[in-house]
Amino acid sequence: MVEQIIRPTGLLDPIIEVHPSKGQIDDLIGQIRERIDRDERVLVTTLTKKMSEDLTDYLKEIGIKVRYLHSDIKTLERIAILRDLRLGTFHVLVGINLLREGLDLPEVSLVAILDADKEGFLRSERSLIQTIGRAARNSEGFVIMYGDKITDSMDKAMKETARRRTIQIAYNEEHGITPQTIRKKVRDVIEATKVAESKADYLTGAAGKLNKKDRQSLIQRLEVEMKEAAKNLQFERAAELRDALLEIKAE
Repeated sequence: MVEQIIRPTGLLDPIIEVHPSKGQIDDLIGQIRERIDRDERVLVTTLTKKMSEDLTDYLKEIGIKVRYLHSDIKTLERIAILRDLRLGTFHVLVGINLLREGLDLPEVSLVAILDADKEGFLRSERSLIQTIGRAARNSEGFVIMYGDKITDSMDKAMKETARRRTIQIAYNEEHGITPQTIRKKVRDVIEATKVAESKADYLTGAAGKLNKKDRQSLIQRLEVEMKEAAKNLQFERAAELRDALLEIKAE
């Protein structure tokens, strides 16, 4: 499996630390300010809608540019929010399930996982590993799990990340590679957004022009594609198709 672990840019899986939940918001704010000073971005994942909303409001009150990505936001608006995060219109993105976003976010250097020790779907080993991976596109990639104990899922996720990191470091040393964040120009970020928008627009916009029979046929085809993507562990693609389906059905 080495092929999937090694990246051409030499980027490493991130360093992970576990911080106590007591005083976690003050700690998080300090961590966020460090990244803002370096013109980097932060993802914060919470377990509940209320916590996401409260945290977003509080960060706004103290002058941090932040957005909350909630499930009610439609595909195109979500893509625009991610573009603005990358362009630095705001620095912190808060959400419950940030795995569903398909765009690469190399500007993100810190991923903060609140309530990491609350076992469940969003804090399972697989979910944690995928969330940790959000910080793996930046040479300063760092993950903080907030919690008062280390669950089995946390332990496995940290061990797997450390294992991958060891392989990556050894490969880089052997080949004289220095990890480098892929810095994209503003134009490239906007272009990538346009591509994603047109794809989402095609899926949802095309449905509005179809008769009932063809529309039903499109829904069935997308459902098959979504299940196939999930089966092949292509979760981001599956989420993209699911969102398109929800919008088509709502029209």
